[in-house]
Amino acid sequence: MVSVDWTLGFQIFNFLLLVWVLNKVLYNPIRGVLQQRKEKITDFEMTIDENLASVKEKETAFNSGIKEARSKGVKERDALKSEASDEEKRIISEINKKALAELQEVRAKISREAETVRKELQKEAELYSNAICQKILGRAV
Repeated sequence: MVSVDWTLGFQIFNFLLLVWVLNKVLYNPIRGVLQQRKEKITDFEMTIDENLASVKEKETAFNSGIKEARSKGVKERDALKSEASDEEKRIISEINKKALAELQEVRAKISREAETVRKELQKEAELYSNAICQKILGRAV
């Protein structure tokens, strides 16, 4: 049977001393390490969340920058096309004016030459007609 004497008190004291020593030597350091690990994990999770938010923000900024650059490029392209079209019209207009001036000049030159040739032919025609009349009539006209 179990006898209750001074060894029971000693066993209780030993048990409490063992619990206190284990707390100081083993459990508290392990709890500290677990707490530090939990804090590190929490910090890493917060850092990950912040980085994800930063990435989303930068991605949004990048996409908006791309859209803005595209719209700016389209506007510049349209402006350049318009400018080129205006330049083309101006050049064509100048060429048409030059061609029209040259055409008028050529027509005037042809007209002058035709008039000169006509006058010369009329003189020659009179001479030939007189010569033909003299040969047909046999006398001077």
